[in-house]
This record gives sequence, structure tokens and C-alpha cells, in this order.
Amino acid sequence: MDYDIKDLSLAEKGKLKIEWAEKHMPVLKYIKEKFEKEKPLKGVRISACLHVTSETANLMEALKLGGADVVLTASNPLSTQDDVAASLVKHYQIPVFAIKGEDNKKYYEHIHKALDHKPIITMDDGADLVSTAHSDRKEILTGIIGGTEETTTGVIRLRSMALRGVLYYPIISVNDAKTKYLFDNRYGTGQSTIDGILRATNILLAGLNFVVCGYGWCGKGVAMRAKGAGAQVIITEVNPVNALEAVMDGFRVMSMNQASEIGDIFVTVTGNKNVIRKEHFERMKDGAIIANSGHFNVEIDIPGLEELSISRRKIREFVEEYTLKNKKRIYLLAEGRLINLSAAEGHPAVVMDMSFSNQALSVVYLARNAEKLKKEVYPVPKEIDEEIARLKLKSMGIEIDSLTPEQKKYLEEWAEGT
Repeated sequence: MDYDIKDLSLAEKGKLKIEWAEKHMPVLKYIKEKFEKEKPLKGVRISACLHVTSETANLMEALKLGGADVVLTASNPLSTQDDVAASLVKHYQIPVFAIKGEDNKKYYEHIHKALDHKPIITMDDGADLVSTAHSDRKEILTGIIGGTEETTTGVIRLRSMALRGVLYYPIISVNDAKTKYLFDNRYGTGQSTIDGILRATNILLAGLNFVVCGYGWCGKGVAMRAKGAGAQVIITEVNPVNALEAVMDGFRVMSMNQASEIGDIFVTVTGNKNVIRKEHFERMKDGAIIANSGHFNVEIDIPGLEELSISRRKIREFVEEYTLKNKKRIYLLAEGRLINLSAAEGHPAVVMDMSFSNQALSVVYLARNAEKLKKEVYPVPKEIDEEIARLKLKSMGIEIDSLTPEQKKYLEEWAEGT
């Protein structure tokens, strides 16, 4: 079996992490049991480009139990848990190509290794696998029937491809499932982002001006958790509706130019490029801390920061100090990459349970229905979304009501009024 990981001897530690995550992923565990009996993915080759974490390992196991032939590569150079990668290779016999801290060249070598698998279905987080297949590996596109995408940034890229007519096969946007973005994006990103910042810096958030750039579902989660820690939360936005919602939620809203002068901590969660730029760095306080929780590190203009700096040094494991020409110091966390996965362990398993259950069931849906789909980006089917919510509630011991026949009839008719 071909693979490329840091150290196979880390496998035992990784196995314990995977087992711990499984205890908090009851919906995916149910899917594993069903997959093992029914083998809905028998003979299906899957190449997955995801964060290599203990939660992802449980998804990979589910796919393999379902009969799939799976290969995994990392979707970010700093998010790999090397012990989990080792366990997947040693204990689950799943080829993994991922090493925490790998450079850009090695990162794309690994993506090509995953594409060498000649997948029938791709599974992506950020769309690097899909974009590489479409640009450098066009010879394999004819064998691919469909794919899934995990995150907002990837969906933006894929919808752009579909709009331009260059997307070669249908993609299901797992990110658009309600059981994904309402929970993973909001509660998962909110908690894990704060966790990553605290692990990297060990600062006290209470009383600090905490600037959240972007008030989508991820931004809402980060703002909520920062507020809960006692921070004075400020929101910057380009969307007037999101900005208005932030105001109504009780947050201060202002332009990035204004926020850059008073912020103590800045977190980008937009999915866009150069949200914090040179003109903002120049306005910042001495000691300002900058982190990113969007998928790619382009949200912070790091080349611009380097141009403004006269020196830089690593002051903690995930903290780099940039001294500007004006003598102010700015601290960049985790090289501007995903702070929650670089400096911490990413989202808790209990919330990834729903996201990865969507992935598993969406792959089965593609295997059965891809020939009926156009080369577009599709939402997760409603019945899958609702089934996952139902199973999650069941695992929590929660019962909800059902519509009575009278209520169903009332909702289906229009004549009855006051």
C-alpha cells in the first residue's frame, strides 16, 4: 500500500483519538453499522481531500465499511494530525498522503497521489482536489461521476466553475445542508476558533476588542463565543443585510478602517481575499493579534504585512511577531492558516457527526443518481438532511411531535381562514 505520512509509530496514539471521536459521533456510527451490512459503495473508488483529523478518520472508516476503495489527502498543510494519519494506514489500511507542516510543493504532490487513484467520486474541502483535476489531470475526468464539497470557500469556487460551464461533473454541496452550516459552521467554528486562539496565545479575552471580519454563519459563531468570554465584539461586513443582523444581535458594526485602529484581536471568516490589508496593518495598535478561520490563508494579506515589516521572529509555536517600520508589533497566528485546525484540533466530534454523516449519505446518493444530474452544484437532498437531524435527536434522547392528520390537511389547503 502506497502512503506518505510523518511516522507510522504514532499509530497507537492516533487510534485512541479515533476511538474517542467515535464515542461522540452516534449518527455516523449508525451509518457505519448500516453500511457494513448493505455495502452501498461496493466497488466505488473515492479520493478524499479533507482535514486529516480523528473525525475524518471515522468518516473514512464508514466509507470503507460501505465497500468503498478510499484514499485520503489533506486539504490544508497545517491541519493534519500525524498520529491519526498513521493509524489510518496501520489499523484501517487506508492510504493517506498528508504530513502536518508540509510545504506547498508536497501538498500538491499529495493531491496528485489522491488523483492517481482514478476516483469515481471526489470528496473535497476547499475544492483543491477538484480544481487540480480540472486543470492538471483532465485525463481522469471522464471516469468521475460526481463529488461532494464540505466548506463555503470550496462551494464558492465550484459555483464559479459551474457558472462558467467548466465544471465536468455534478457536486453536492454538503456545506449547504442545514444540519451542516447551522451547527458545524456556527457552533463548531465558534468554539474551535476561540480554542485555537487561546492555545496559541494563552491570552485573556475578557475586556479586549475582538474584531470578527464577516458575519456569515461562521462569523456568527465566533462572535457569539467571543462575547461569551467577555470580549467587546466588533463586526466588519460588506453585506448590508449581514451587517444589519449583527447590529440587531447587539454587536458594534463598523468599517475595517475604523476597526483596525481599536481592535486587539482580529479574526477573518469571510471566504474572500485580502480582507485585512496593508492600510489596516498600518493603523493597528502595537501588539494586535491576527488570526484566520477561513479555509485559505489569503484572507490576510501576508505579503503586504511582510513588506511593511523590518523584522519578524517566532515567539511561540503558532505566533509570529512582525515589527513594522513604525515600530509597532503585529502578531500573526498559525501563518494565517485555519487557526482552529492549526493550533487546536478543529471542531468537536459531536458537531462533525452531522457534517460527515451528510458526506457519507451524499456519496451514496451520487453513486445511485449521478447519471440523472447535470454538471452543477446541488444541495444535499432534503430527506438526507432531515434524517440526520432525526437521528441526532434520537441519539440525544429527545422526542419531538408529529403533525396530526388535521394539521397536515390544514397546511395543504388554502380555503380555511379566520
